[in-house]
Amino acid sequence: MYKEPEILVGLDLGTSKISVVIAERDSRFQEAQIIGVGYAPSQGIRKGLIINLEQAVRSVRQAIKDAENMVGFEIDEATVSFSGMEVASVTSRGMISLGRTPRQVSISDVERVIEAAQSELSIPPNRVTLHTIPVKYSIDGNSGIDDPLGMTGIRLEMELQSVIVPTTVVQNIINCVESAGIEVNGLVIKSLASALGSLTDEETRAGVISLCIGGGTTGVALYTDGRPVKLSIIPIGGDHITNDLAYVMKIPISKAEEVKKMVSLNPEEIEQQDLDVDVRGRMKTFSIGEAAEVVNCRLEELFGEHVRHQLAEFSLHMFPAGIVLSGGVAKTPGIDVFVSETLNLPVRIAEPLDVYQMPPGRNDCEYTTVAGVVRYMTSRERNPYRYIETPISELRSGAAQVASSITGKLPRKSGGDRTEGIRGFMDYLKKSVKELF
Repeated sequence: MYKEPEILVGLDLGTSKISVVIAERDSRFQEAQIIGVGYAPSQGIRKGLIINLEQAVRSVRQAIKDAENMVGFEIDEATVSFSGMEVASVTSRGMISLGRTPRQVSISDVERVIEAAQSELSIPPNRVTLHTIPVKYSIDGNSGIDDPLGMTGIRLEMELQSVIVPTTVVQNIINCVESAGIEVNGLVIKSLASALGSLTDEETRAGVISLCIGGGTTGVALYTDGRPVKLSIIPIGGDHITNDLAYVMKIPISKAEEVKKMVSLNPEEIEQQDLDVDVRGRMKTFSIGEAAEVVNCRLEELFGEHVRHQLAEFSLHMFPAGIVLSGGVAKTPGIDVFVSETLNLPVRIAEPLDVYQMPPGRNDCEYTTVAGVVRYMTSRERNPYRYIETPISELRSGAAQVASSITGKLPRKSGGDRTEGIRGFMDYLKKSVKELF
């Protein structure tokens, strides 16, 4: 019996733009086909945070309408990617005994070792665990195991990656999107979405660094052995470069944005060009070298200090595939050479893995994140255990603040809400495991 294709919608809330991607998936296939991409300038969002709800809602509606006009039908739900300044990526480890004599690992053992790893976390009451990502397992000290089920041993260990975000940030995101008439069916941190939208399987298995430089933030995703080992957000992006140019050159922000898009980091281009800028009806001439120096200083801070700090606990030898750049700033000519020389790693400029499914002008490095949201949705459905989420209903209501405190390290309160929240989260966790196996 024929079934109508399933519609998948990804929504990316950026500081500079709101992007929407619509894909359809035939019931006979696992992969989704992108059929429409919408776009609208972003207002009411700064550094990934909603600062004006009314303006942000209006921008979301505009982007949704743009995508709907391309596909010819209305949409009513979406999975949303977002960033923010207080995203923490925490690694925890758990260990359980399988008994005195070797035996096979069961589903209940996997559940127990996840609980053990979760118990090592101490999450403040105003934070929520957005993603819980199993990184690797070990049996009797033999590490690097992807799937322990059915394997034999006496001791099971695991490493767990948890992405923790402020509860209010999540609730404001949900409120914004649903105020625009779109039900939120899932959330994904921007750094993970951009990585999924731009990195090849070969790169993630080898070890790679994904850097998505947006308007207000830079998303960082570190991969080894096919799994993310760190996800974080740096509160610096293209808007900081624009502000620097406006301040140094004494020009309006709108003109500074134009200048930024003209700048090249290629040495041969820096010395030979001048920029003519119309400022309030008067033409002013600037040296391209002056503008490039401003851009250079901010990028040195971003990569030489902040990105390097994110990499401090890792050896660069863990990332032989190098760095993959995405986001609007990645369009800057010569930035690949600049970053490669700064961090001593090979660099490539990303394009969406689904680039040929996306319309011209909406298929470059600026759209890797929104394309990655669709890949996140399909990956999550194929393997529910790969990205374990707190149920969206709990995030929406605020109960996730309770559910995320599965660790038991937070102060106990009287009443049944906390117990029910913890039990609900664990039930969801166990259901995900059973669906996988």
